[in-house]
Amino acid sequence: MVPSPVNAQVLEAMGQLFVSLPHCETLGMRWHGTDGRQPTLVVDWKPELVGNPATGVLHGGVITSLVDTTSALAVCAHLPDFETIATLDLRIDYLSGARQGLPVYCTAECYRLASQVAFTRAVCYQESPERPIAHGVATFMRGSSPIPMVDRSES
Repeated sequence: MVPSPVNAQVLEAMGQLFVSLPHCETLGMRWHGTDGRQPTLVVDWKPELVGNPATGVLHGGVITSLVDTTSALAVCAHLPDFETIATLDLRIDYLSGARQGLPVYCTAECYRLASQVAFTRAVCYQESPERPIAHGVATFMRGSSPIPMVDRSES
């Protein structure tokens, strides 16, 4: 049985917030869904996101942003209430280039939530998670700012 988000309202609000951030909007990042506490975001292939014009492969920074944002949402799926988090460390293994014309999906999970740090892993793929184009691992600092990212009175 797949566990549900600890607080579905937190995950939904943070998901809406993250994909509305200017850099995420510029990339065209959007919510694809969630399987329990494992969110999936997607970015469509677009010519303006290409890193190598000769091959049409997406720029690695697109994949980095996708992994970072999806991983942060995976942390949010474990939070009982709103809190700020900040990326402490992010490592990505690029396994193959994102093929021209196909969207890139990223699914992430938070496999350990400690009192001050959260640990995540993510996979980026185009047609199937069994054929990944990148793997990512990240750590996030919890409570990174006293200023909340979401107005609690609206939720």
